[in-house]
Amino acid sequence: MSTQGLDEFAGWVEGLMRARGYDIDSPRGGGKSRIADEAGVHRAAVTRLLQRQSMPDLETMRRIAPLLGVSVRDMLIRSGRVTPEELPLAADLLPPGDWQPTMQDFARWLGVPDERMEVFVKVVTQFLEPEAEGADTRTAGESRRAAQD
Repeated sequence: MSTQGLDEFAGWVEGLMRARGYDIDSPRGGGKSRIADEAGVHRAAVTRLLQRQSMPDLETMRRIAPLLGVSVRDMLIRSGRVTPEELPLAADLLPPGDWQPTMQDFARWLGVPDERMEVFVKVVTQFLEPEAEGADTRTAGESRRAAQD
């Protein structure tokens, strides 16, 4: 992490702290101690960040982020530890809205080996509701009796 990166990150965090009403500027304001107490982190971690001495570790970021009203993801990206591409938003990972997963897709997500894919699809398909058009409208009991006959 470069000195410039640490300085930018610390400046961003300072702005968030001030915006949330933490008095981090006056020596007796108590803002640094209050943040540390509320987040459950060492005061030294807050002080080192604000003095641009070191970047907080992941656990400190995880605890401070909610107090500052930001996500841990935002803190990690702003700190330069990860890029937005390395930590995508869940919405970025979703398929298109009109996409309908196949039974094979579900099998892959569940880790079904390729050599068992066909058996998986056959077994699971038996438990699905029949299609509305041309579906067998018998009850489960009627179906069992018909199968026994």
